[in-house]
Amino acid sequence: MRKPPITVKCECGERRELAYGERWRCERCGRSWNTGQIPSEQYDGLLRTMQRFRLEAFGLAALLAAILVPLIAVVNQSFIFLTPIVAAAWLFLYLPMWRRRARAAASSAPRWELHPE
Repeated sequence: MRKPPITVKCECGERRELAYGERWRCERCGRSWNTGQIPSEQYDGLLRTMQRFRLEAFGLAALLAAILVPLIAVVNQSFIFLTPIVAAAWLFLYLPMWRRRARAAASSAPRWELHPE
């Protein structure tokens, strides 16, 4: 999976999204920026936090499917009518809460002050 880009804003106003460890020379003013200045343990910690949020959502979806499919296949086919209810609860109750928590975690992530080289 591709790592999210890091947005670098030059002092002259130019912006560029770079991968971790990538260098960029501003076309407007000639300053050189290096995202390798960011401590790798902090960047990796942020990536692990975001990965945990994705795994939480995927794990809950897999758990719900693991419960519903055997109920439908083995117990009684009328449980198939629970599927839209569960899907609606997932979509309208769980996902908005999950998105708020993920955005809060991302917004509270450390911000790094890079210096031109």
